[in-house]
Amino acid sequence: MKLSMVVTAQQTQFAAATFSGDLHHNLSVLKQMGYTGAELAIRDPKQIDLPSLSALVSELGLAVPAIGTGQAWNDEGLSFTASDPSIRQAAIERIKSHLPLAAHFDAVVIIGLIRGVLKPGDSHEQAMEWLRSALKDCSQAAEDAGVRLALEPINRYETSLINTVAQGMDLIDAVGSQNFGLLLDTFHMNIEEPIIEDSLRLCNERIFHFHVADSNRWSPGSGHLDFPSILRTLIDTGYSGFISGEFLPLPDVHTAGEKNLAYLKPILEDIYGNLSG
Repeated sequence: MKLSMVVTAQQTQFAAATFSGDLHHNLSVLKQMGYTGAELAIRDPKQIDLPSLSALVSELGLAVPAIGTGQAWNDEGLSFTASDPSIRQAAIERIKSHLPLAAHFDAVVIIGLIRGVLKPGDSHEQAMEWLRSALKDCSQAAEDAGVRLALEPINRYETSLINTVAQGMDLIDAVGSQNFGLLLDTFHMNIEEPIIEDSLRLCNERIFHFHVADSNRWSPGSGHLDFPSILRTLIDTGYSGFISGEFLPLPDVHTAGEKNLAYLKPILEDIYGNLSG
């Protein structure tokens, strides 16, 4: 199983962006720690020098399994479900602008809070219609580019639009695109899913990417989640992608990154050892 961490390519207000700041330094630190991938959080791809970024990633021997897009919501307010149609269209165009970058790195494009939140005066039904329409548009463009999109069910305290795996699977059916799946995050699942393992089994091949954080949003091993059981079930679904750390940089970013690696590697070695045995 391949391990990665979230690294922001641009400054952000998002507290759980574990590695933020100088990109070259952070990617080098990840490599030195022993990670094989870097999930890149990118607000605006037009501000990214792709040849330089590609050369850096290649030099360090890192994969880019996924591209996070939530900063467009956090920092700019772009949303698929904004009442203003120009904002909705700008959000759609922003996701489409990620596709060449994602195609280059063979990365999944994450649909997080750019889906938006329900605003006063808008009905849930209307917001969901806007969301479905935007996702159909983006999924078609992504399919043409050979890219997969992964929507993240997010807990109820951050949005009321797609909180659970079951709701995410219903949305997949409504969008109707094979390249549209889910990103599952253990922090959000701990809040919303009665039994995390059962929810993983519900998704199976529609799990396109996977985030880990413990129940307190610190690195795995800092809270009460049963990661041996969770990861064993994840692997049993056939998932073979990256396990990507997205958690608070506490007590500090370097300690959090090292603890994540030290905690998860023995668990995964044991799971794979039992499978091969």
